[in-house]
Amino acid sequence: MFGVPLLALLFGWIVVGMVSCNHPEPEPPKPTPTPTPTPTPPDTTVIPTPEALDSLIETMTLREKVGQMFVVRPECLDTTIDMESVDYVSLQLRSVNEVMKKVSERYPVGGVILYAHNIQDATQLTKFVQAIHALPGFPQVCIDEEGGRVARIANNPNFNVPKFVSMAAIGASGDSTKAYECGKTIGTYLHRYGIDVNFAPVADVNTNPENIVIGNRAFSDDPAVAAVMVRNYLQGMKEAGVTGCIKHFPGHGDTKNDTHYGYAQTLKTWDQMLGCEMIPFKAGIAWGCELVMTAHIACPNVTGSEIPSTMSSLILQDKLRGELGYENLIITDAMEMGAITQQYSPEGATVGCVQAGVDLVLGPKNFTRSFNALVKAVENGVISEERIDESVKRILKQKYNL
Repeated sequence: MFGVPLLALLFGWIVVGMVSCNHPEPEPPKPTPTPTPTPTPPDTTVIPTPEALDSLIETMTLREKVGQMFVVRPECLDTTIDMESVDYVSLQLRSVNEVMKKVSERYPVGGVILYAHNIQDATQLTKFVQAIHALPGFPQVCIDEEGGRVARIANNPNFNVPKFVSMAAIGASGDSTKAYECGKTIGTYLHRYGIDVNFAPVADVNTNPENIVIGNRAFSDDPAVAAVMVRNYLQGMKEAGVTGCIKHFPGHGDTKNDTHYGYAQTLKTWDQMLGCEMIPFKAGIAWGCELVMTAHIACPNVTGSEIPSTMSSLILQDKLRGELGYENLIITDAMEMGAITQQYSPEGATVGCVQAGVDLVLGPKNFTRSFNALVKAVENGVISEERIDESVKRILKQKYNL
């Protein structure tokens, strides 16, 4: 587990809240000449300096640091579950059990993503989120709650929350305040249940009518419209206290195939992308978006190969960080998707995407194997510990600023 410094740094607000909410009756004076002063809770209203984060990271073990780089399904923390054959819907894992607590001691994670089958109702969800937050590594709770057809909570009949037809309908209205209201509304109920990160909005431009995976999840087939909607959606969520994530870089809107099931590509050149796909991403980056999610699509006319963008340092380092100037977190799309698993082992996918520039590995096919592979890669010098520290520093900055 993390030491006291990390607990104080990231979660001192819990201590402050407890102190302010509990007012016990004062004890009678004791016959001691000098009473022991009460420790002052840490001031967590001040954003930590880079130097403070560096000192904090130095106190963390390699496994603690590597763990921060994983965002996993809750099922991954229960090693009694056969992840190769599990039926998540039938299993309905909706609470933290003792196995998960024990596994988390050795495999602490930075985040847990919840899906529809993990959610029953408001009471269960709130308790589940609280229990996840209490695990080693202090994982953030993440979700895909875009609005429309991808909404794990709003599409659950046990929740009485506002629903949205689609992001395409909002975009078609031409009214950017509707995107703001959508983000604010979704962020408000997510925050109510304790959820930290929403993997939304979709920043793809839906330019291919044959696209089967994005469609009306995107705001528009016009990049300028998509850009203003993305900014406003992000602003609404931020004001509700939830971190947003723009996806799927470098743009999944001009593909035909679905990366959930296998290979997908865009044949656009980088110049063509700059004139279309990059416009909403640039808008989100300029706004200050804290997470960008990668797409597993290949861009052969950009990279010169069929490598998925998630695994491409040219896409992530040269283009996203270098050319677009993005400095915050890069998270993969789920690594259990067919576009990755049909080409890579869990170990190879994890090590490869981190080498390419990823900070957060979402949904690996086999979490413990992926975790161990990343630890081993550092121990064997395949990836430097300094490279891991770069990602962990970004992760802790984002966590602290929630």
